[in-house]
Amino acid sequence: MANVDSDSRHLLISEVDHEINPGPMNIQFDSSDLRSKRPFYIEPTNIVNVNDAIQRVSDHASAMNKRIHYYSRLTAPADKALKTTELRPKRTIAPDHVVPALEECYVYSPLGSAYKLESYTEGYGKNSSLVTIFMIWNTMMGTSILSIPWGIKQAGFTTGMCVIVLMGLLTLYCCYRVVKSRTMISSLDTTTWEYPDVCRYYFGSFGQWSSLLFSLVSLIGAMIVYWVLMSNFLFNTGEFIFNFIHHINDTDSVLSTNDSNPVICPSASSGGHPDNSSMIIFYANETGVQQFEKWWNKSKTVPFYLIGLLLPLLNFKSPSFFSKFNILGTVSVLFLIFLVTLKAVRLGFHLEFHWFTPTEFFVPEIRFQFPQLTGVLTLAFFIHNCIITLLKNNKNQENNVRDLSIAYMLVTLTYLYIGILVFASFPSPPLSKDCIEQNFLDNFPSSDILSFIARIFLLFQMMTVYPLLGYLARVQLLGHVFGDIYPSIFHVLVLNLIIVGAGVSMACFYPNIGGIIRYSGAACGLAFVFIYPSLIYIISLYQEERLTWPKLIFHVFIMILGLANLIVQFFM
Repeated sequence: MANVDSDSRHLLISEVDHEINPGPMNIQFDSSDLRSKRPFYIEPTNIVNVNDAIQRVSDHASAMNKRIHYYSRLTAPADKALKTTELRPKRTIAPDHVVPALEECYVYSPLGSAYKLESYTEGYGKNSSLVTIFMIWNTMMGTSILSIPWGIKQAGFTTGMCVIVLMGLLTLYCCYRVVKSRTMISSLDTTTWEYPDVCRYYFGSFGQWSSLLFSLVSLIGAMIVYWVLMSNFLFNTGEFIFNFIHHINDTDSVLSTNDSNPVICPSASSGGHPDNSSMIIFYANETGVQQFEKWWNKSKTVPFYLIGLLLPLLNFKSPSFFSKFNILGTVSVLFLIFLVTLKAVRLGFHLEFHWFTPTEFFVPEIRFQFPQLTGVLTLAFFIHNCIITLLKNNKNQENNVRDLSIAYMLVTLTYLYIGILVFASFPSPPLSKDCIEQNFLDNFPSSDILSFIARIFLLFQMMTVYPLLGYLARVQLLGHVFGDIYPSIFHVLVLNLIIVGAGVSMACFYPNIGGIIRYSGAACGLAFVFIYPSLIYIISLYQEERLTWPKLIFHVFIMILGLANLIVQFFM
C-alpha cells in the first residue's frame, strides 16, 4: 500500500496526538478513549479480498469515508481562536452510530483497498500459539523431506542423526537472532519492518540487493527442484497407468526384492548415479510398448510436456487462486508419514553398525560425505526470510521465541522420523543401503499403489505451488528492477521462460534433487542463515558497547561454518 502512513493521518481523528512515530498498519489506541482514535470503518459486506487482482471499495464505503472526514473537520466556534495558538483545536468526534466498536474497524486506502486492522497489526492477530507453531512447521516442510534418507545414507546412520539435531539447533539460534534483529534498533519504529528492511538499515543498498539475490537463489532453486520432481512424478504416474492397462510388471527390469512389498534399486543399473531413464520391459514384438517409451521418457519428453501445462499459469497477474490449495502441502506430508510408517512395519528394520568400514550391504556410521546432508538441511530448516511475517500475527507476542522453538523441535522430529524409518527399514540384504535414492519414493516401483497415491498428491500440490513461487520471484526481481511487478507481458514472459528453461535443463541433464537442494540451500543459507543474523548481532552489540570476545568469537565461528558449508559442496 503506497503512502499508507500519510493516508492513516487523514483517516484518524484525535483530540490529542498521543502517537509516537506511527508506522504503516501500526495504529495505536489509547485505552482511556478508544473511540477517539478509531480508523475508518467499512461494513463487512463492503470488504474486498486482499488477494483480488483488482481491489475496489463500493460507493457506499466511499460515501462513508467522506462522512467521517466531514466530522473530523468540524470544530466548535470557541475553538477556532485556538488556531492562532500553540494548542491544537478540538475536533468533533463522530458519534457512536457512525463509528463502530474497535473490533470492527478497518483501514481504508485511497488506492481502493480495505484491510482489516487485526490481520495486519503486530500483536493484534488472531493466531493462537498452536496455529503459529503449525504454520511454521507447515512452511518448512518442503521437498527437502524426500532427500533426508539419502542425506543420512551419505553421512552414515549415527552421524546423520547427530547432524540433523545439531543443524536444527544451529538454524534455530540463527532464526532467533533474525526475530530479535528488529528490537536491536531502538532509534526507529521497526514494528512493520521485514528482515530485508533490517539488512538495508545495517548494510545499505548492498544489504538490500544481496538479500534480494540470495532470496532469488532459494526461490529459483526450489522451482528447479519442483520441475525435476514434477517430471518424475508425472512420468511414474503415466507409467503406472500404462503398466496397469497392459499388465506389465516393472520390477523385473531392475534390481529389486522379490516379495509382496517390493523395493527397487534404480541406481544399480546406472553405475550408482540417479537413474533417469524409463523402466519398462521390452519385448521384440511389442511395438505399442516401444512407442510409449519413445514418447513417455523421464528425461527426453516428460519435462517438455510440463511447459504447456505450467508456463501459461506463470503469466497470471494474481496467484490468489493457487493459494487456496495450500492445505495440499499438509496432506502430502501427513500421507508421506503414513506411507513411511506402513512400509517400515511391513519391511522391518535392517541395521548393522560398522563405524568406519563399509560392507557389501551396509554403510559405515561415520562418512566424510556428511556435508552433503548439512547442505540439504540448510534448506530444509530455512524459514529465516519470512519468520518475522509469520510471527507478526501471533496473538501472544511474548510467546514468539517459545513457539518458534517448539516448531523447530517438531520439524527436527519429523525429519528424524522420516529419515530413520526409511533408512532402517530399507531391505539390506538383498539390497545395499547405498541404493537409497535422492528421492526415496524412487525406491518404490511405479506399480506400488501407496507410492502412486503419494506421487499424485505431491504432483498436484507442486503444480499449485509452482505458480506461487514464480509470482514471488517476479515480485522480487521485476519489482526491484522496474518498480512494477507486471511491467508488461513481454518482461514477465522472458523471466518465466528463463526460469522454466532452467528447470527443463536440470530435469534433462542433472535430475539430482539432492544435489540441487544442497547447492541452493548452502548458497542462500550463507547469507540468510549464517552471515546476516550473526553480523547484524555483532554490529548492534558493538554500537551499544556490549560486544564481548566470547560473543564475537562464537558468531564469527557461525559465519565461518556457513562459508565452509557452501565451499565444501563443490568438493563432494
